[in-house]
Amino acid sequence: MTGLLDGKNAVVYGGGGAIGAATARVFAREGARVFLAGRTQAKLDAVAQDIAAAGGTVETAQVDVLDQQAVEKHADEIAAAVGGIDIALNAVSVIHDQGTLLADLSLEEFMRPIDGFLQGLFITSKAVARHMGGERPGVILTLSEPGSKLAVGGILGHGVSAAGKEAFTRLLAAELAPSNVRVIGIRPHAVVDGPAAGSYTKDLFRPLAEGAGQSVQELLEDGGMAQSTLLKRLPTLSEVAEAAAFLASDRAASITGTITNLTAGTLTD
Repeated sequence: MTGLLDGKNAVVYGGGGAIGAATARVFAREGARVFLAGRTQAKLDAVAQDIAAAGGTVETAQVDVLDQQAVEKHADEIAAAVGGIDIALNAVSVIHDQGTLLADLSLEEFMRPIDGFLQGLFITSKAVARHMGGERPGVILTLSEPGSKLAVGGILGHGVSAAGKEAFTRLLAAELAPSNVRVIGIRPHAVVDGPAAGSYTKDLFRPLAEGAGQSVQELLEDGGMAQSTLLKRLPTLSEVAEAAAFLASDRAASITGTITNLTAGTLTD
């Protein structure tokens, strides 16, 4: 698969996070010029050093995805410098509640993931879309979660935000298809090696793990989430990143307006 993304310009928002970093490394390995954006410069620099050491081409920028003017300025500068944007992934995380039932859930906590995830997705998609398409096909990748379809208690805000991201993906795909831009969602389950790579899920899943008398890693490797999948295991960062690279490549040129199911069989389509 070497050279899968040769000549592509890829922007990764949340490039210092677990999924963003893993995907950026694979994008660079496959020949893309990678632009990392995020709020924490030190995390971006660490990922950029890995990519550069492996021979990849990378640049970083400290950008808050909820600052629309800053995101648009950053995208404009990339397009002016390299002639356009071919791939964009929003891998930004938003700390939110999981486990609290409606009776004890505040409106603020309910809205936190909905506002955070969807505003960021809107802002980044709008910023890059105008620099995509035409003779150079563009790809916008989004990330959601199994909560988009699960019917369980305690994930009201999380589930609604995940469903909203998937609806956004389908609707934007229809809107941008005439411009030769594909929009594809990626729906992994909890990523088993995410916490060890610095994912916010280490804190998110801690109460659940403690309730089961386990560490977060034990919960993800052997606990109920893994056992609820058909494969009896959760996806890895590498699996998510490799799928993203394929979907962003010209080999997936007929795929748009859909959600790629990486839940290891928790959800079946």
